[in-house]
Amino acid sequence: MAIDLSTLTEASTRFRVHVTKAMVEEARTRNAKTVFLCHSHKDEQYVKGFVQLLNDAGWDAYVDWMDHDMPPHPNRKTAENIQRRIKQSTYFMFLATPNAMKSRWCPWEIGYADGVKPIRSILVATTRDNAGTTHGSEYLDLYRKVDFSKFNRLAVWEPGEEMGVALASM
Repeated sequence: MAIDLSTLTEASTRFRVHVTKAMVEEARTRNAKTVFLCHSHKDEQYVKGFVQLLNDAGWDAYVDWMDHDMPPHPNRKTAENIQRRIKQSTYFMFLATPNAMKSRWCPWEIGYADGVKPIRSILVATTRDNAGTTHGSEYLDLYRKVDFSKFNRLAVWEPGEEMGVALASM
């Protein structure tokens, strides 16, 4: 199970939302599902595509580089902002791309999320490139997976399960 990177590229062409801190806070006040999206900053196109797919499912995503309150260069304030946003979001989701798997921040973020969030609120979206290579690490198999269902909708699967739950209905 993995989401094709080409699918994210296609979805990015529909991306029109500029996610802001205020939008995510507003989503929380109306009890909408919010997600902290862990990703590599090198994957802007894939991130925009995935955010669009999440929006299509009725979820609001927080993306740190779209937050104007983030420092221009990573520092202690960056880490504190990320920690606060992870805690505030309903879910934490790791977008496992080749760049995210090489990132130094992504493992730190999922490790932090694992320590402060219930395990059921941590989700992993593994990806597959044009060569058919799936991206993700063994430790990511500890968490629930996000992928497309047979109805072409994003869904969540428990580790090792064959039946998923539509993201839109969570």
